[in-house]
Amino acid sequence: LHMGKTMKEDLAVVAKYIKQLYPPEFNVFSTYAELYHNYFASQAKKNAETYLEDKDIYLLLSWVHNIYPTDMRKDQALAEELEKVKLGSLLPSSLSKELEKKYLDSEEATIKNSLSKCLDKEIQRWKEDKEPEKLNGHFQSELLAIFVIQSIYSGQKRAKDISTAVGEELSHRLSKELPAFLRSYKDAFEDFKERSKKHKYYKPILIANINNCWNFRDYAEKNLPEKDDNKASILSTLGDIENSGFDVLLQQLFMQLKPMYKKFTENKWDSSNEIMNEIIKTTSKHISDFRTLKDPFYHAIVEKIHARLVKEYIVRLLKRKVSLKTPAQQQNLAQNISKNAADLEAFCTSNGSQAKWLNSALPKLAEIIRLQDLGAIKIEVATLATTYPDIRKRHLEAFLYIKANLSRSELKSILGYLADSTASTTPGASLFSSINVS
Repeated sequence: LHMGKTMKEDLAVVAKYIKQLYPPEFNVFSTYAELYHNYFASQAKKNAETYLEDKDIYLLLSWVHNIYPTDMRKDQALAEELEKVKLGSLLPSSLSKELEKKYLDSEEATIKNSLSKCLDKEIQRWKEDKEPEKLNGHFQSELLAIFVIQSIYSGQKRAKDISTAVGEELSHRLSKELPAFLRSYKDAFEDFKERSKKHKYYKPILIANINNCWNFRDYAEKNLPEKDDNKASILSTLGDIENSGFDVLLQQLFMQLKPMYKKFTENKWDSSNEIMNEIIKTTSKHISDFRTLKDPFYHAIVEKIHARLVKEYIVRLLKRKVSLKTPAQQQNLAQNISKNAADLEAFCTSNGSQAKWLNSALPKLAEIIRLQDLGAIKIEVATLATTYPDIRKRHLEAFLYIKANLSRSELKSILGYLADSTASTTPGASLFSSINVS
């Protein structure tokens, strides 16, 4: 700093006062500038060849790449004169590269180590089995994401402050650190998920970890290029953590619902309204616990519930447990299904489900049961297949078992129509593909 200040002030005096006392051919300013530069460079080289702490390497590189060429040599009073003098760098290229490598190796190792320690602290917090903090009603452990992102960002910024090239090199080196950290985080989360089921705050900690994913996701979406493989890796790992957490949170609910859905076919849909009310009441109790999820995750889990409620209902319709011969019986069942579908849609929508694509499945199936005209049934089947292109013959065949008054030829005709209509459709929302028909 002393040398830099002296050089800058003295050269300003040379430019303003001394240069004009000599003939132009003497190149007085150039002579002074070269002498000052050579002394400064010799001192920089001497320092570079001794053992330096990491902070000293950073400071020296900052002088070589940034402070000396920009703050000093482009000073308003000196820039015009210095442009005429070819002073070069403070350090030989080989020595500068050697220092850059030391700096980059050290910075990379430091950031890796700090991320590892951060994860260890987070795991320790889970083991303490304390209720996570809440922010705006949502469980969270936001310091993790903030620290990790800040560590990587700060490292990249420090390197960029030395030079663009050094910044790019460190960014390249660190580009795989966030994906690697998140894989370690995922492994630790899975381990906690399996080993800590009896913890008092097991579910709140799961929810806090799902919520943690939001900051990482937001950072990746906003800061990484769309075609970056690391972005895909980050979003994939975050999706795994989120879905893994959702599966555990929903496990108990889905187990409670299974025997309720069996009642539909056991009672041949006679008391379907009461059964649906019981399903909605049970689901509602669980949904209130999920309000501590951040909004995007809350909507995601409610949509998973919505899809499961509709799917389980369809599963019971495909069980070949009910076969109705008269139009009146079919009309009655269609009305029950329509009422159940309306109640289900109202419940899911009121609780924040945005999965509108699910809402037409049960009404369309009810309409197929209600209709008696073969042509009208075919049109409704075609509409159903257009909306849900993953429906297959085996699904429709099992469902049409309900309509016992269809002849074999009529059944074959309807099934053939489905094959024709699905051949030209593009894949849409997936509902039937996960339903196995026994």
